[in-house]
Amino acid sequence: METDGTSLTAWATDASCIPAETAEALLEDVRRGLDRNPEAARAAAVRLVTLLTLSAATRAGGTRGGLAPWQKRRVDRYLRRSLHRPLRIEELAEQAALSASHFARAFKDSFGATPQRYITGLRLERAQRLMLGTSEPLSQIALACGLASQAHLSKLFRRWLGETPSAWRRRHQTEAPVSPLATP
Repeated sequence: METDGTSLTAWATDASCIPAETAEALLEDVRRGLDRNPEAARAAAVRLVTLLTLSAATRAGGTRGGLAPWQKRRVDRYLRRSLHRPLRIEELAEQAALSASHFARAFKDSFGATPQRYITGLRLERAQRLMLGTSEPLSQIALACGLASQAHLSKLFRRWLGETPSAWRRRHQTEAPVSPLATP
């Protein structure tokens, strides 16, 4: 994925998604706000992600063979709670009361990605949040996200986002990090 947002813009402006003007306006709000008003940029990014998610769900809603809505919610909640440790397809399939092979196919139909790819994306999202919200070293963040090491985090981060975690952290950190253990 490109870091300048061009791949997101291309996907978001597809006629089957949300209106191009809406996606482009929100993406521009995010770009402009990163330096001036990080909170407003985050809010615009959340709106864009929500629109893209709803659009993807609408497109995928007509397909048959995916997970039932309750299964999808249950599996997604389970994944988000369990990212700190290794996850096996069999335990995810148990959450949906399906066989592993049927689950893998239904998962891809419902989420648009294989379980492994989806989990990797969730882990990298969590790593990004931790990098911005804490001053923890990258090695600790990698372990907290269920990755084997800082090198594993760096390899995945570079592959998905096109830059190293430390470079991304420096570029995106706009306020003093807050330790999760700090008391107010």
